[in-house]
Amino acid sequence: MSSISIVGLGNMAGALAGRALAGGHAVEIIGRDPAKAKELAAALGGATVGTAGAAPAGDIVVLAVPYASAAAVVSEYGDTLQGKVIIDITNPVTSDFKGFVTPDGSSGAQEIAKAAPAGAQVVKAFNTLFSHVLAAGSAEGRPLDVFIAGDDAQAKARVSAFVESLGLRPLDTGQLPMARTLENAALLELGLVAHSVKHTNFSLGVSILG
Repeated sequence: MSSISIVGLGNMAGALAGRALAGGHAVEIIGRDPAKAKELAAALGGATVGTAGAAPAGDIVVLAVPYASAAAVVSEYGDTLQGKVIIDITNPVTSDFKGFVTPDGSSGAQEIAKAAPAGAQVVKAFNTLFSHVLAAGSAEGRPLDVFIAGDDAQAKARVSAFVESLGLRPLDTGQLPMARTLENAALLELGLVAHSVKHTNFSLGVSILG
């Protein structure tokens, strides 16, 4: 089992923390509002509360913050992230949900990696799951698929093991530039919500044909 630090206090932070605790992990909640962090930890039961800006306790650090602040958060932690695996779950979409705020040819994960110290490894994961779907953990009796991308094989193996411990299925999509494709998949989901499905009670997955 791993020690997990989750930076953020929103719905995705709560859903990931809940599944991680159920999977037997030690979970640290970190947020800029100490009262809200304590409230979330108390609601989850079993999570500890860290201090914003101080070294995260977890070997795996989950960025469960809006993309607009993600790189700044990583820069703030600086060398305290040395040796950590950073899971980027963000989606750098524009406010009209029609494109991205990242530079052409790049991805949110790649921009975050630029802000991380050399000894940290960024892995994209969980960005195609809505928080309530993630909290449920399965769809029609099947584990949810979690697409991951990253440049370091060992870091991806650690994230894959973490995903499996949550009762989910990790699917490696390749190196970190594939994060752009995963962010496009999230944009696809938003298009489905707006134009056809009309709700967020669904997930993207892969069916292996016999």
